[in-house]
Amino acid sequence: MNPMVGEHQLSAPGASLLPDTGDPGFGIYLHWPFCAAKCPYCDFNSHVRHRPVDQERFTAAFLREMEHMRSLSGPRVVTSIFMGGGTPSLMDPQTVTALLDGVSRFWHVPDGIEITMEANPSSVEAERFRGYRAAGVNRVSLGVQALNDRDLKFLGRLHDVADALKAIRLAREIFPRMSFDLIYARPNQTVAEWDAELKEAVSYAVDHLSLYQLTIEEGTPFYGLHKAGKLIVPDGEHSAVLYEATQEITERYGMPAYEVSNHARPGAESRHNLTYWRYGDYAGIGPGAHGRLTRGSSKLATATERHPETWLETVEREGHGMIDQELLGVDEQADELLLMGLRLREGIDLARWSDLSGRDLDPEKEEFLLQHGFVERLGNSRLRCTPSGMLILDAVVADLAC
Repeated sequence: MNPMVGEHQLSAPGASLLPDTGDPGFGIYLHWPFCAAKCPYCDFNSHVRHRPVDQERFTAAFLREMEHMRSLSGPRVVTSIFMGGGTPSLMDPQTVTALLDGVSRFWHVPDGIEITMEANPSSVEAERFRGYRAAGVNRVSLGVQALNDRDLKFLGRLHDVADALKAIRLAREIFPRMSFDLIYARPNQTVAEWDAELKEAVSYAVDHLSLYQLTIEEGTPFYGLHKAGKLIVPDGEHSAVLYEATQEITERYGMPAYEVSNHARPGAESRHNLTYWRYGDYAGIGPGAHGRLTRGSSKLATATERHPETWLETVEREGHGMIDQELLGVDEQADELLLMGLRLREGIDLARWSDLSGRDLDPEKEEFLLQHGFVERLGNSRLRCTPSGMLILDAVVADLAC
């Protein structure tokens, strides 16, 4: 066993997912859009700047947009905060302190809620990590992505394995909770290679792993290479075998999937991401952030300007950077609940879906999926995808949607 595994011993599965109480919570998402480099697979709203970012000016804009979002959300109790990007660990600790203080100024933030920051191993320093911890961050999510230097170079990462392991050690020492990401289904990756790499990852993990299959997204450098036939990724059959191996290994080591790509020891699931997948409300603040805010029987979908400097100037001029606000009707909300909820191992609450949509699921469509083993009922109250259904999740959702 890896020497990193000490007090955090592997535990057998058995306990349940963080309970679905019927209240999915209210999250705050803060998007810091800057990166040291743009990875060739990434289609997130991330931007490279070769001059220092004016963090004080951006902080002031974040606070102004928070105030506007507070006017839309009304008084709410925050259940989680997530700083994503981009690379939030490029922020100075005092910037993080100011942003978290701002959230507390505009909403009620109880003690002890989950506050997560994404970090890249190339930007990790012990002093910065301690500064983030002092600011209130209690969970860090590291973008490790691979545990061999060859694939890290292929993925365009700025760190090597030694940097990744150093970051994992520091995160374990400084933060109460820690997760890291890996990308699999990489070109020429065999099941045996992934088996060994994943077992190594589990030995480093504390209580959570995010394991994503490599996808080729339009507009990325990988998309151009793939379209030109210069980048070959595993076909659907091999990807399915890798996915099934992922489920088997993580289940065996006590970190079963609670969502398509996320694995945790029971009780250590990401509270913030559960708010998304259980179709709760969240305020999205910062360049390119999205949000969902309940307004009576409707849900307000919000989106902000993606380009950082344009967002900044818009906020300074208008008090917010929103470029889109749409009230979603019941059919759109019901479809989104399906899309998000069926990603979860617990599935969806059928009564909640019926209350929202005003009808039951189409019995013929549901029966077809049941007969083919793509979905299953949990008693009379919940519907979830089977492991086979998870492999074709988009098709299952499309079949059941309004």
